[in-house]
Amino acid sequence: MKKHLFNILWSVVFLMVITSCKKEGTTTSATTKNLATLGLYQYSSGTSKRLFIPITKVGTQAVTYYTVFDTGSSGLSLDATGIIPASMITPDGIQVTGDSVNVNGITITSKTSVMSYGDATNLTKQYGNVAYATFTLGDANGNISTKRIPFFLYYKVMNDVTNTQLPAHSVDIMGVGPGTSYASTLIASPLSYFDVGANLTQGFRLATLNPSSFTSAGNYVGGLLSIGLTPTDKATSTGFIMHPLSYTTSGGYSPNIPATITYNGTSTSAQVLFDTGNPSQTIIENPKETNAVGNLPANSTVKVVTNMGFTYTYTTTSTANLTTIQNPNNTNDYRTIFSLDFFINNEYLTDYTSHEIGLKNK
Repeated sequence: MKKHLFNILWSVVFLMVITSCKKEGTTTSATTKNLATLGLYQYSSGTSKRLFIPITKVGTQAVTYYTVFDTGSSGLSLDATGIIPASMITPDGIQVTGDSVNVNGITITSKTSVMSYGDATNLTKQYGNVAYATFTLGDANGNISTKRIPFFLYYKVMNDVTNTQLPAHSVDIMGVGPGTSYASTLIASPLSYFDVGANLTQGFRLATLNPSSFTSAGNYVGGLLSIGLTPTDKATSTGFIMHPLSYTTSGGYSPNIPATITYNGTSTSAQVLFDTGNPSQTIIENPKETNAVGNLPANSTVKVVTNMGFTYTYTTTSTANLTTIQNPNNTNDYRTIFSLDFFINNEYLTDYTSHEIGLKNK
């Protein structure tokens, strides 16, 4: 793995939760292929796991940055360091004269914003500008280039709880959620901008992750991400259970799914987020738990049943499926957020056209 991956790993393990913040393909033969199939990098450090997708070109510049592949947020957030001249980056922001400036094939607008990740117990904020550029996603193992798309170019990132600034490129995130970025409604998932043609639907499918492929070196695993959905992907026979999404004024279509969560004999209604950006610990929010701050012990059983009938049950251990119970009055976040461990046992699909998320047991 290249040095930029190692530069960000120490920082991202402390971000316990990374969250938010066309035309239907016609039926064709079963041989219709996805627009592209890419590999991703699986990384682990202790009980924390990460899923990275490389970016190897921004505008006119060849680069190597590993971004967190994040189903829990929408839009690409990328540090400006090394991408634009250092003279343009000041402690007070990126220097833009007039409405916009063009540099290295990147259009940086004067529109500034803040992007937040996490909850009240561990909040991270990026400060920057709306920008536009072309990108190459993936590396020599397989890649695809985008057209000119909007993204969030940040000049600093802060831990809001400790008031400390994090290193450059330590929180580069590729949010592939179905809505729009909380930094700007102009920004959506990079995967949603691909022209997939008449026989495919805009969206992606994520294969199940191999637990043995999570390594401290960062292991490349081919074929995990399929871009552009075929008619077969969503067919009933494939086993995906589709979940229609609700529209919100603040972030577009929400990836949160109504469900019931049961743990150790306790049951609660929930809005569930299945989040590849959450590295280690599922967080169950239960407003009825007055003392709800703490981890479930090992060998606890957790069951989720969504409003469309998808069911998943797991057992906690001391090293995997870690789960904590919280009261939303403490976190200021009502969502139950499943960690990356969920994706070891379940396939995941997002349809940007029909505004649906598909879930499938392994």
